[in-house]
Amino acid sequence: MKVKINNLDNYKHFHLIGIGGVSMSAIAETLHQWGYKVTGSDSTQSDYTDKLVKSGIKVTIGHDLTNSKNADLIIFSAAIKENDPEMVLAKQFNIPIVTRGEFVGYLTRRYKESICISGTHGKTTTTSMVALCFLEANLDPTIQVGAMLKHINGNYTVGNSDYFILEACEYMENFLRFSPKAEIILNIDNDHLDYFKNFDNIKTAFQNYAKLIPEDGVLVTNADDANCLGLKEFVKGKFITYGVENKNANYVAKNITHNALGYSEFDVFCNNNFYMHIRLSVAGSHNISNALACIALCSYYGIGKNYIYSALLKFTGASRRMEYVGSYHGVSVYDDYGHHPTEIVATAKAIADKDFKESWVIFQPHTFSRTKTLLDDFARSLLSFDHIIVTDIYAAREQNTYNISSMDLVEKIKEYRKDATYIKNFDEIVDYIRLNAKANDLVLTLGAGTVTNIGYEIIKP
Repeated sequence: MKVKINNLDNYKHFHLIGIGGVSMSAIAETLHQWGYKVTGSDSTQSDYTDKLVKSGIKVTIGHDLTNSKNADLIIFSAAIKENDPEMVLAKQFNIPIVTRGEFVGYLTRRYKESICISGTHGKTTTTSMVALCFLEANLDPTIQVGAMLKHINGNYTVGNSDYFILEACEYMENFLRFSPKAEIILNIDNDHLDYFKNFDNIKTAFQNYAKLIPEDGVLVTNADDANCLGLKEFVKGKFITYGVENKNANYVAKNITHNALGYSEFDVFCNNNFYMHIRLSVAGSHNISNALACIALCSYYGIGKNYIYSALLKFTGASRRMEYVGSYHGVSVYDDYGHHPTEIVATAKAIADKDFKESWVIFQPHTFSRTKTLLDDFARSLLSFDHIIVTDIYAAREQNTYNISSMDLVEKIKEYRKDATYIKNFDEIVDYIRLNAKANDLVLTLGAGTVTNIGYEIIKP
């Protein structure tokens, strides 16, 4: 029985199916801290489920029919199928159910200042930057971000203010269920075509998302992206732009320099007037853009420049965003979540600003549909690496009905006269890197799936 949540007064026991998801675990902890009984289940154990258990939340790995049957409301993630035993039981006993997106939408209406950060790329990093600025200014926000952030010891924190800082994903148009007071839209790119089918539908989704902003709200968006600039006609509230290339933006980065680690330093100009100087502790020109978005939003909320400067300098990245894993015999190992060609290009450019001898990338494509649709783009995005290893496609939510494999990507790369190697077994990849990578080389594990495990095996003594 699907329900619309207007308040929580009628519910005492919440059960979350797929509780180990990034957003679902944040919901669980929020409800738990508000004093409700919370239980959940997930197919696999993870850092997220372990953290929930430590907080006192009962988590079952597998199915939890007893707790789901006794729940007053069941919240389920998009990954849960209709034939899931707990979903079948909920229908059998007429237990109220609600999707994760719908419940997060309710949460955005509980706060006077819901700040939603979206875009095809850079959401997690920019959400983290904004969150740190609000924390630095002692504004006590509630935060939900799509990765582990060491500054809050997790992917969420529950504050006691009117501020709710939320990473808002466009997949399945879940962000259209939200009620934002402020939005950041970082970029609009061709992704999630298994759902959207074409780019026009993606643009329409972001246009509808921009329409959600009230007259006393604000949209901060990227003047270097023509599709973002086109959102102005859909916004009832204030429209603020930032840019690196577009000098007509409200907030512009100038006098950009990089140190040996690839970290950027630059001046920020607001409406052609010097505003402040910024130093980052993350690499890549894409992070200059992300920082500008953060600065524009935080300035709108009146956060002092000293807090912004300090917070951005302290930010060393969210987990799996060009994250330094360690080294093995002088070989530096990094890990990145990038799973779209645009993200790979940005990461490759960030790496180019670092000092190293040769680069090695271990790429795990994410979903069959994305690999099939963007095969040529993926191949071209990997060409700047000196050595390319491709492992099997991470299926995520899909079955391989697309007649695609990682060997297709390897062959496409070779069409561009660049060598690439397919290795299926992770242990063999570890051995290959240890044998062939030399001191002062840089190794990057890349993708949104299990490829992250490889780096930690490489650096083992």
